[in-house]
Parts: sequence; C-alpha cells; structure tokens
Amino acid sequence: MRIDPIDKYLLIPMKRLNSNSTTSGILLFGSAVIALILANSPLKDAYHHFWEHTFTIGFSDFMVTKSLHHWINDGLMSVFFFVVGLELKREIMAGDLSKPKDAILPIFAAIGGMVVPALLYLLWNSTGEASNGWGIPMATDIAFALGILYLLGDRVPISLKVFLTALAIVDDLGAVMIIAFFYTSDISSTSLLIGGGFLAVLLLANILGVRSTVFYGIIGIGGLWMAFLFSGIHATIAGVIAALTIPANVKIGDKNFVKKMNDLTNEFEKSTPNSVTLVTPEQLHILGKIRRYSKAAMTPLQRLEHGMHPLVAYVVMPIFALANAGITFSGSFFDNLSSNISLGVIFGLVFGKFIGIVGFSKIIIKLKLATLPEGVNWSKIYGTAMLAGIGFTMSLFITDLAFVNPAYILQAKIGIFAASLLCGIGGYLVLRKAST
Repeated sequence: MRIDPIDKYLLIPMKRLNSNSTTSGILLFGSAVIALILANSPLKDAYHHFWEHTFTIGFSDFMVTKSLHHWINDGLMSVFFFVVGLELKREIMAGDLSKPKDAILPIFAAIGGMVVPALLYLLWNSTGEASNGWGIPMATDIAFALGILYLLGDRVPISLKVFLTALAIVDDLGAVMIIAFFYTSDISSTSLLIGGGFLAVLLLANILGVRSTVFYGIIGIGGLWMAFLFSGIHATIAGVIAALTIPANVKIGDKNFVKKMNDLTNEFEKSTPNSVTLVTPEQLHILGKIRRYSKAAMTPLQRLEHGMHPLVAYVVMPIFALANAGITFSGSFFDNLSSNISLGVIFGLVFGKFIGIVGFSKIIIKLKLATLPEGVNWSKIYGTAMLAGIGFTMSLFITDLAFVNPAYILQAKIGIFAASLLCGIGGYLVLRKAST
C-alpha cells in the first residue's frame, strides 16, 4: 500500500504522538507554565481580564450569563467528566474494576487516599470558609500521574500502571460524588425534575436500542446538562450521568462479524475493478456494508471514549490549565505558602495521599483480602502513592468550587503547585530507584 506524504510526515507521527501516554501530561504541564508566565508578566492584567469576558446562553426565561472562566469550568470540564464516566462504565463492565479480587486493592487504596488527606487538611482548617477546602487534597491528576509513570517506560511493570489507572478512576468517581453532595448551590427542584425527564429519555433510548451518539449528545448536552446548569447541582455531574446511559453492547457478535467480513472481502475480490482510481458502484456498495458492520461490531461507549480522548487530552485539559493555573505571585508569596490553607493542601497531598494509599493497602493485604499486583513490591507502591499526590487539575477545579474569597483561592493554588511538584519529583525518583 502506497503511503502518501501527508500520511507519512503528518498523520502517522500525530497518531504516534496521540498514543504516547506522556504527551498529554507534557502538554498539560506546558499550558500551566505558560499560564504562570503570563500571570507574572507585564501582560498579567490582560491575561486575567481575558477570562472574565462574559457571554450568555439559553432562551426566554432560561438564560445564563457567566464569565469565560466559568464556562470553561462548567462546560468544557463537563466533557472531561463525560469521558471519566465512559471510562468508569467500561472499567466496571470489563476492565480493572470488573473483578472484585483485582479491584479491591485499588478501590481501598483510593478510599484511603481520599479520607486521610481530607482529615489532615481539616487539622489545619477546622472552622470557617477555610474548612470548605477539605475536598481539594483528595484529588489525583490522572494525566500528570500516569504521564510521569510512563516516562519510566519498561522499568515499571504493566500491573503497576493498571493499579494507578484503577486507583485514579476510583479517585475521580470520589471527586464526582464530593462535588455532587458537598459543592452545590441552592437546588432548583423544577430544573432537577426537568433533568430527571431528560435522563429518563436517555435511559429509555438505551433500553430501546438507540445507538446514535448524536442523539445522546443532543439530549445529554441540550437537555440534561442545561437542566443541571440551572438546578444548582454542578453541571459537570451531568457529564458523568449522561456517560452512564451510553449503550455498551454490540449489534453483531464476534463470530457473525468475522463471517460477514470474510463474505464481503471475497465479494469485493470477485468484483470487476475499474481501470481508474475510482471504485465501481458495486465496490462502493460492498465497502459501505463493511463500514456498517464494522460500526455495529463496536459499542457506542467505546467508540465515543476512543474518539473523545484526544479532545479531552489535547484541548479541554490544556485550556483548563491556561484558565486556572495563572497565579500572580506577589511579595507575600511566602506568607501565602505558610498559610493554614496552603499547608493543609500540601500536607494533605504530600503526606495524606501517601499515608492513606499505603496504609489502607497494607491493611487490606494484611487481612488477606487482596495481594500486591504481579511484579509489584512495596517500594513501587510507595512511589505510586507519591505520584497520586499530584492533585493539579482536579484540585484546582475543586478550589474554585470550595472558596469565594480570592485570598483563599490563591493560597490553595500555591499549595497545589508546591505539593504537586514535590509529589511528581519524589514519586519519579522513588520509582526510578525501585525499578533499577
């Protein structure tokens, strides 16, 4: 098969880049660095003002006006949580969380990695608005953590990557529940009932066998997400709920698909070819059947997850980092770093994550309810627990939900940056040494 120059020099390298698990982490890190540079340059006022531009969506009495910053956090991040929901459903059905024996260790490790950081944070901030930030150190940034883990290449076993992935997915589910139950505003019963109606439509469509991703997109975004936006429950929750309604079954089984493909391939081979580059109407008809059967052999859930992953990794997350990571450091930097909120976040992410993940893992293994993954020793668990302390994206997201006071937001973000940097470097060094 002849490879065109555009495929050879552009499309194929881009596909390789997309399949590299470190690329999204590097891009996310780069976006954060750019945001920090802009926020501390002569352009800092223009940078902050840009994200405060407002625009309105809705109709009639249902109009919402928010800043660009809020639309990114409420809208684009809903896409992120939608993909999280797709991953969660797939993992529960046929992935690392499908078998209780394999899932119990990362599940309990994730629970420990959420509970202990929250408690450590509350030791520093037990009262007032500052106490609202207890959810900040509970989060793990899966893109950064896995990106650093994959930098080690074959030095770490696949089973460790699976463990961290499963842990991070459970962690994301925990973050979703925290946002839903603890970081919501006044709830509108009417909007919630309307959202329930759209959810019922999505569930009914799944039962009736509707497989059009466009249909689920229109009802999920135009209906469920909008209703949640007006309800007072954070709109990102709609992304997860909508994802759970996406069909996860195929229309044609493996054996049937193989038989159809063999028949159609033979039919295509026997067809009379053209003397030009165009295919004949007969061949076009056969190729159309191959495409339809190929689509029927894939679940809408996996098709959506595969198709949307690049959008989230290379568009949604970098834009979120650009909008949220721009901290303007002033002369009071060290005062902010030593504040109770910053210290609560740092101790929660650096020590709380480590103690919670390692401690709960040891308890579960001591009780003989689980075993360490194949090829994994405790040194590798220690390094992975440190990487899980990289909160960044999710911690920044929860910060804007937890606080109204700009000073508290600044202190939390400084703590997130400091803790994520320490955990990233520390986890990498520990895993590198453990893998030699």
